[in-house]
Amino acid sequence: MPKKLGKRTDQRMAMLKNQVSELLWYGEIETTVDRAKSVRSLAEKYITLAIRTYQDDVKVKKNVKNAKGDVVAVEFTNDGPKKLAARRRLMAELVDLQEVKGDKESKAAFKARIKDTKHPLIEKMFKEYAPKYDARRNELGQGGGYTRILKTGNRRGDAAETCILKLI
Repeated sequence: MPKKLGKRTDQRMAMLKNQVSELLWYGEIETTVDRAKSVRSLAEKYITLAIRTYQDDVKVKKNVKNAKGDVVAVEFTNDGPKKLAARRRLMAELVDLQEVKGDKESKAAFKARIKDTKHPLIEKMFKEYAPKYDARRNELGQGGGYTRILKTGNRRGDAAETCILKLI
């Protein structure tokens, strides 16, 4: 039975959605142990979903007019049905975090970098985490275990047991 974490269902689900998104975006978060266990469960499910579907691509040829007005056949790579369903599910269940401009990055360079990315967290799941953890799964022969909980002691004020939850 899942822990209620002292919150109503809608508040609890919103908090977990935010914390899972932060974990997947930044790679680690600091929270209480009970929250970390709930977040770990969701994060591992989402990573497994991305691993199972990240290679489902379909090549499509379309006829496009070029600058001279000639019709040219261009090949595109689209998501397959399984990857598209997984992408939509992740978009529904995660907060869509946006890229942040670097300290010394110009506005033009930032816009050029994010030009083609509409959902950076989802792209990070399919392009970075899924291949990395799939290779690890093939190498070790096991799935899961993508996160680690490191206990850091009690929090000052309410003595709640805190930890760092990180992707490994």
